[in-house]
Amino acid sequence: MQLELLNDQGQAASKYDAPETVFGREYNEDLVHQIVVAFQANARQGTRAQKDREQVKHSTKKPFKQKGTGRARAGMTSSPLWRGGGRIFPNSPDENFTQKINKKMYRAGMAAIFSQLAREGRLAVVDSIKVDSPKTKDLAAKFKAMNLESVLVIAEEVDENLYLASRNLVNVLVVEPRYADPLSLVHYKKVLVTKGAIDKLKEMFA
Repeated sequence: MQLELLNDQGQAASKYDAPETVFGREYNEDLVHQIVVAFQANARQGTRAQKDREQVKHSTKKPFKQKGTGRARAGMTSSPLWRGGGRIFPNSPDENFTQKINKKMYRAGMAAIFSQLAREGRLAVVDSIKVDSPKTKDLAAKFKAMNLESVLVIAEEVDENLYLASRNLVNVLVVEPRYADPLSLVHYKKVLVTKGAIDKLKEMFA
């Protein structure tokens, strides 16, 4: 699979031969959907909680007499049928949302995403991404010169200057290959991969 090799101005200078096992696979929409949903589910903390009719603050006094009002019988205001009452099946604070994805499925799904990005022209290769100082404006100017607004950069190594310069850019994310996730790959409009990172991606997902 041949990918575009971009220069510092964001123009395609030449072609780069990438491994077919990672960047030349068929797109499996069901598998990609499964690993994206699993990634989002595994990120949930599950700390939400609701109160049942015993836990809500209420009075045990009967709100009105049993007969003669024309209303339905009511014993206390904590009933789930009442406004401010407890929930019938409340969410517990220790709810587990995790979903298990086999390693083989995850590798195949990530390779399918990379392959589809390459076919759509949303993935390109660069020699390296480096900045001389940890200044956000320097990295922002670099991406502006390359005509990139929303970009995910996968570099073989993220040094301190690159990390500090990129962390305040809203539409820019710089990660190492091991931290590349399916949601970010789908979310950003452009994905830049350094030559050194391609070798690591081949080891991880081929």
